[in-house]
Amino acid sequence: MILLNNMSFAHKKQTQLFNQMDWEVHPGQVIGLLGKNGAGKSTLLRLLSGLLKPHSGSININGFTPFDRSPLFLEELILLPEENFLPERTSMKQYTKSLASFYPRFDHEKLDKLLDEFNLPRDKKLGRMSYGQRKKFLIAFALSSNCKLLLLDEPTNGLDIPSKSLFRKLVTANIQEDQTIIISTHQVKDVENLIDRVVMVDNGKVIFDEDMLTISDRWYFGFAPQADEDSVYVEKNMGGYHYIRPLQSGQHPSQVSLEILFNAVVNKQLVYLKPVNA
Repeated sequence: MILLNNMSFAHKKQTQLFNQMDWEVHPGQVIGLLGKNGAGKSTLLRLLSGLLKPHSGSININGFTPFDRSPLFLEELILLPEENFLPERTSMKQYTKSLASFYPRFDHEKLDKLLDEFNLPRDKKLGRMSYGQRKKFLIAFALSSNCKLLLLDEPTNGLDIPSKSLFRKLVTANIQEDQTIIISTHQVKDVENLIDRVVMVDNGKVIFDEDMLTISDRWYFGFAPQADEDSVYVEKNMGGYHYIRPLQSGQHPSQVSLEILFNAVVNKQLVYLKPVNA
């Protein structure tokens, strides 16, 4: 379980990034962490991993304070940063041999299967691999660790379209009930069919936090030549209008458009989506 209580943080000589932030996450979820550039998504992942210390308030993850960097905490955590800096003369096999032992539940058979799925050569030096290949290797390593908490920062950057689809498939197939995956991304379409909870941060606060099923049960996302008159948000696009309106009684749910939802919330045309009659 992740629990943030009145957590505040600011980079040196900068204004407050997070201000008395409260947030709670229970195990077994895949969470999409969304926000504008500079909203603090990557910083929040570093706070959760213990690489940064909050200036005030607290962060508690499964009974541990991340910044204490307890070995028992670290063996159940993997942070995959957007930019990877890997030893260029080391092969994937050597990298795995050196680091897998730090994760008690590491599954070498799972790693072999994931590397096959990603079509990655075992003995190729990391320095001779493309950015996308290196990213796929780190994703495979993270999933194979079976850590309780996976923090993935822009994991689909550098992946081609087939690899993005494969990423969604492999995460879905390999997550376990006691695991939590937090995916920070601005490529919202890459995680639309993967996440089961969407969280948006802005100005140091969680401004939206809802399960995807709840959103789908409450709101209808449509596209038409003319906007629906009951729309609570409208966005003009080529050939018509994207809109959000309350889901009507007896109507089949639509697919949630994270991009339209994000625009509606972050542009403050909707501070927080709630049922009209709530």
